[in-house]
Amino acid sequence: MAGQSRSRYQYIDNFLNKPGPTTDPDFVPGAPTISNLEASKVLVIGAGGLGCEILKNLAMSGFRDIHVIDMDTIDVSNLNRQFLFRKDDVGKSKAEVAAASVTSRCKDVTITPFNGKIQDKDEDFYMQFKIIICGLDSIEARRWINATLVSMVDMENPESLKPLVDGGTEGFKGQARVILPTLTSCIECQLDMHAPRAAVPLCTLATIPRQPEHCIEWAKIIGWEEHRKDTVLDTDDPEHITWLYDKALNRAKEFNIPGVTYQLTQGVVKNIIPAIASTNAIVAAACCNEAFKIATSCNPYLTNYMMYTGDDSIYTYTFEHEQKPDCPVCGNLAKTITVNPRHTLQDFIESLGERPEAQLKKPTLRTESTSLYFQSPPSLEEQTRPNLSKKLSELVSDGEEIGVSDPAFTIDFKFKLIFQT
Repeated sequence: MAGQSRSRYQYIDNFLNKPGPTTDPDFVPGAPTISNLEASKVLVIGAGGLGCEILKNLAMSGFRDIHVIDMDTIDVSNLNRQFLFRKDDVGKSKAEVAAASVTSRCKDVTITPFNGKIQDKDEDFYMQFKIIICGLDSIEARRWINATLVSMVDMENPESLKPLVDGGTEGFKGQARVILPTLTSCIECQLDMHAPRAAVPLCTLATIPRQPEHCIEWAKIIGWEEHRKDTVLDTDDPEHITWLYDKALNRAKEFNIPGVTYQLTQGVVKNIIPAIASTNAIVAAACCNEAFKIATSCNPYLTNYMMYTGDDSIYTYTFEHEQKPDCPVCGNLAKTITVNPRHTLQDFIESLGERPEAQLKKPTLRTESTSLYFQSPPSLEEQTRPNLSKKLSELVSDGEEIGVSDPAFTIDFKFKLIFQT
């Protein structure tokens, strides 16, 4: 690299040209480590508020080969915190605009954008990267990439283990974590730390909505079923979101409820977590700091969870989240769930969407000997539908294990049902 180009990273070289008191034993100061850093291929998932900060930080930290994937386009509401975008960019691909914006300022950095879903990429795509960094606003997407990276690990091939650095924000709170698939606690192990929103009673949605969110939930649950039940709702399809927004807006006008917007509709339907620019900056800095340490071995990386809160004051705390033997992704035991044997299978299925440790929206269930309920295809759904009204005690025995699959995930889940006494 030319001396003038390298001068940009003088402050980084202070860490890379000499060892420190906590430097990893494998650390080799100087040119070899700098070359490894520049050659490290990094994937950033998400080019929103957190992703913009991460891309900028990586480019300014000496990474030269960066890839970014995001399926969204830029909305005018993004401009207050997603600083790589301008008004003229509204409607364009986030990944493409973010990549162009950073490379226009850091010309020695290559950023390759992908406009699409992470689920559309196969294992060969993810295998090419040294580190993967998540800046997502979706728990479902985090769970998918987590399960994918765990399934990729081949114990005989060290290169198949891809460190995952995950950042997340919610208002003035945030966290950063480092996950070594199969070796440390994974996102599924920590799922109960991300409890789903409290459910709104269906009678409230149907008869006496009081908040704009109630109108949106009505459009999603009742309106869609009434008018478009033959079409599977795709929360990533702009036409589907627009349809829900229109229905929710009409519902809100009927009950004189203000506040229904397209952005709020997206947030309620996709369970999007709100973001604040300062929180994004702090969490992104933590994520990139961990990626830098993993790529260079200049200092020990985080073990394995850092939480931040900035609402009343600025506070951070780090701790090691332990791996769970009954984790459905990286463990080998069935997770124990206590159930009421008098509840119906329908009740249990609905509870799987609400339980913090499960959060499964469209589960298909089976025991070792029989099928309990299939969401699809229609012929199997119809065949197993009568089981929905049966009590759990009629279908399974106390302590029996069931297998659960969900179309949103690449893995099967195992639960051991323990009857309440």
